[in-house]
Amino acid sequence: MHKSAHKNADPGEPKTSRKIAAPAAPTAPASDPSERADGPPLIAVWGEHEGHSDYQLGTREVDWHNHLRGQVFCVESGLAHVRTQHGSWLLPPHRAGWIPPGESHKVSISGAMSGWSVVITPAASASLPERPCVISISELMRALVRRAVSWATQCRLDAEQERMSFVLLDEMRRAPHEPLHLPMPTDRRLVRIANAILGQPDDTRTLDEWAAWAGLSARTLSRLFIAETGSSFAQWRQQACLTRALERLAQGDSVANVADALGYATPSNFIAMFRRCFGDSPAHYFAKRKPSL
Repeated sequence: MHKSAHKNADPGEPKTSRKIAAPAAPTAPASDPSERADGPPLIAVWGEHEGHSDYQLGTREVDWHNHLRGQVFCVESGLAHVRTQHGSWLLPPHRAGWIPPGESHKVSISGAMSGWSVVITPAASASLPERPCVISISELMRALVRRAVSWATQCRLDAEQERMSFVLLDEMRRAPHEPLHLPMPTDRRLVRIANAILGQPDDTRTLDEWAAWAGLSARTLSRLFIAETGSSFAQWRQQACLTRALERLAQGDSVANVADALGYATPSNFIAMFRRCFGDSPAHYFAKRKPSL
């Protein structure tokens, strides 16, 4: 996810599933896997909140940065919020985020105790989406990542490991995208409005009032929002509120407090809106499962 997030691990002896003794594969040099141009097409690491994990989690913020390799990452609890020039993406538990090689991004992590990251060479990333996104995780993808973590320190993969790497890349390429993207406008007046709403999502000003505040007509505001974000002002505003709601829920805020902070008359009204957007209640959506690795 960021340069400081990948700490140097002691290489050690790589694991092998063969019963016949075989020479140990060479280990990788001590360096950030996300900045390696050489080595396997993908490198998988497991992350923890505590200790010297290669993929450091917990609650933290990482300023703007980019990587040589593309990155697919997942949190098993909490929430990750990724911002790019194209907008922002929310990463709840058991979904995976994709950041293409060289894509500048900023990350906020809230209450993530464990998770995993797979960094992918630019050549191998060519079959994956050109822009950041959030994807669903299949059982096969999870199992392949689990296996790939076991050979993370190797400089070269054997034939079986290479085949599994290609299957994992196919699973990532074919994974359904999750609707967790909040596109940001580029017009300076719209950016001013968008930032104000993100900073105070319970602000009840109407479209006309926002337009007057930013110095443009309501008609122009509506037209530009659709042109620059693909959503109406009302749709974008609701998604912005959901963004803030997910962040606060991941930090442990109660549903009642979140509903009140977002201006809902009752918690049940907020829960109903949440179900319409995500198909589940907030409690079930953030239900913690056992780590899969």
